[in-house]
Amino acid sequence: MRTGQIIKKDVKKNWFVYMLAVPVIAWFVIFCYGPMWGLLIAFKDFKPLLGFSNSDWVGLKHFIDFFEGPYFWRVVKNTLLLNAWGLAFGFTAPIVLALLLNEIRDGKFKKLVQTITYMPHFISLVVVCGMIHIFTADEGVITQLLQLITGKDYTSLLGYSSFFRPIYTFSDIWQTIGWSSIIYLAAMSSIDSTLYEAADMDGIGRLKKMWHITLPQISPVIIILFIFAVGGIMASSYEKIILLYNPLTYDRADVIASYVYRRGLREASLSYSTAVGLISSLVNFALLWVTNKIASRKSEVSLW
Repeated sequence: MRTGQIIKKDVKKNWFVYMLAVPVIAWFVIFCYGPMWGLLIAFKDFKPLLGFSNSDWVGLKHFIDFFEGPYFWRVVKNTLLLNAWGLAFGFTAPIVLALLLNEIRDGKFKKLVQTITYMPHFISLVVVCGMIHIFTADEGVITQLLQLITGKDYTSLLGYSSFFRPIYTFSDIWQTIGWSSIIYLAAMSSIDSTLYEAADMDGIGRLKKMWHITLPQISPVIIILFIFAVGGIMASSYEKIILLYNPLTYDRADVIASYVYRRGLREASLSYSTAVGLISSLVNFALLWVTNKIASRKSEVSLW
């Protein structure tokens, strides 16, 4: 039987299942793939009044302007460093939390901890940033605590560029750690309990069971999520950046996403900002592909 006939027979048999997939496919086509043709303006001097077809073709001019511009190294460095902080602390924190929650035997206490850690996920980003501004103000709790620890006088911490990355990263961890740990807890729930029973019979402690049983068993999930994390290393949440940064912290807070926002929406340089965004996306794809390739060779776990 030919492949086409097999597919046709399967569609006829499971038509309802395929119908359920139609809205999802339509959403991707309309909102994800459809807008891609707009990337052409990265190679044009786009003027809204002239439209796509009548705007002048400039080739790689906007790409060259970005590479040779005064902000190239600053925004690239800040993007990489900010996401490196996220990988080092934000990626590992949910794993640690999931491991600790998995060891809690008191069901009520475990649910209480999970509820407390999940709740920040449902708080609006604008509200979270407002809380950060309050807590790091001149009389804010965090500012006062830092003064007590260091013995130094500080005004608003968001006015110091050296504090921006820690504030951004650890506030992000606070908001996402509980929600991100769910997938690891789900993976842990599928681990064969006889492995732990055998370890108990051998007198192995909890830490060794975590290291030699739990982590190896959930390593495929960790690897897949790490691949996705590396694939987004050139992308940052511009919403949170623009809600927290100010001219005093541009030297460390200004990333590619916030730069694209300023140039594209505030300065109306649509072609230039599209070119910068395209560069970021291509680098992310390259990093995703390389990381996936390395993972498939070292662990036989990969996206494809």
